[in-house]
Amino acid sequence: MATQPSRKPALESPSIPDRLYFKIGDVARICGLETYVLRFWESQFPQLKPNKSGTGQRLYRRRDVELVLEIKRLVHGQGYTLPGARQALEQMQRGQNPREPQASLPLRSGDSGRRRDKTAAILRQARAELREIASLLASSDPQPQRRRSRLTAIPAPTGTLFPS
Repeated sequence: MATQPSRKPALESPSIPDRLYFKIGDVARICGLETYVLRFWESQFPQLKPNKSGTGQRLYRRRDVELVLEIKRLVHGQGYTLPGARQALEQMQRGQNPREPQASLPLRSGDSGRRRDKTAAILRQARAELREIASLLASSDPQPQRRRSRLTAIPAPTGTLFPS
């Protein structure tokens, strides 16, 4: 029996040259995409914001190229829709597992209460620390500053210009 090749070819991560900036044509060549796809993805993914030169030419950094490769992997490799890929990228940036369904669900009522209790405990601790700081500032006995008179005493005239 012959094995059937998989429908989706394995996407290899191409090597990214060691440069500071990449033009849109370079990124398209590295990622195997058309330039219009990159421009469209810029409108669909708020994370993808290449710099622009004085002449308006897009200048991608290495992290932008890596982000384009990740979007391509999600959309072309794993079959995500563009909104699904956007959500997966946002979850990855927040450090959550994008395959975890509970990550995007609203909190249950018990979870909300626990979060509120935790927040209240943090606020109580912060207030206690602020009271302690205020008491330390109020109790410290700074040296009273001696006010110097702005006017100096003028000695009585002696009759000579240079008193001895």
